[in-house]
Amino acid sequence: MMEITRDTLMAFADGQLDADASARVEAYLAANPEAAAELAQLQRQNSAIQALFAPAAAEPVPSRLDPHRLALAQSRNRWQTATRAAMIVGVLGIGMAAGWLLRPVTDNPALYNRLIADAVSAHTVFVAENRHAVEVSGDETEHLSSWLSNRLGTGLAMPDLATAGFSFLGGRLLPAPAIPGGRAAQLMYEDASGERVTLYITPATGVDGPALELVRLGDDNALYWASAIITCTIVGPQPAESLKAMANVVFAQLTPASPAPVYREL
Repeated sequence: MMEITRDTLMAFADGQLDADASARVEAYLAANPEAAAELAQLQRQNSAIQALFAPAAAEPVPSRLDPHRLALAQSRNRWQTATRAAMIVGVLGIGMAAGWLLRPVTDNPALYNRLIADAVSAHTVFVAENRHAVEVSGDETEHLSSWLSNRLGTGLAMPDLATAGFSFLGGRLLPAPAIPGGRAAQLMYEDASGERVTLYITPATGVDGPALELVRLGDDNALYWASAIITCTIVGPQPAESLKAMANVVFAQLTPASPAPVYREL
């Protein structure tokens, strides 16, 4: 049986019920005078509202309330918001690009400085490795020397640092995009306490800079030197004097015919 609620009575007053539902409401009203009185009040309110606003309802819709105009305005607002956002992004982009274009000249360092930075980066990455610290083991010294010499386009010996207390672990080939040929060799050595030192070697072709330079970088020191044939950067946590002594041994073995360079520290 249909439940008669206030919503049902309002629907009846508005003529929204079908014949069967209207018949049930009429039977309900006949048995419930209070509900009939409430319905009569709703009907009087509806009549009053219609009488009051009928003239306005007959008027044309104002142009400012036209649905197409409202939709157009909303679309325009969204477009303007998107445009402002794009302008902000564009200004920021121009600012960043301008900042990059107007960066100081020191942001484009000399090639030898880039080699030193690459040597320190490679040292930091590979000395932390255990099983993969080197690509070719130091047990294959002849093969490693031949392979790296061929890749670098110059004869490359594997320096013996036993007199300095270091054993040869091996080496690897690394990319060096900043220089002609784009290749570098890294050789790794380790002392009895487990401290490691690396040599980062590249052809000297096209590399300008000092013959020798010592750079202190945090916990590591980097000693760079160059001959007419190769450049070598020795990197390790050892004190500067220890690296200098090591460099003399390395220099004598890698470039025996060249005079030792004069130290320059930064």
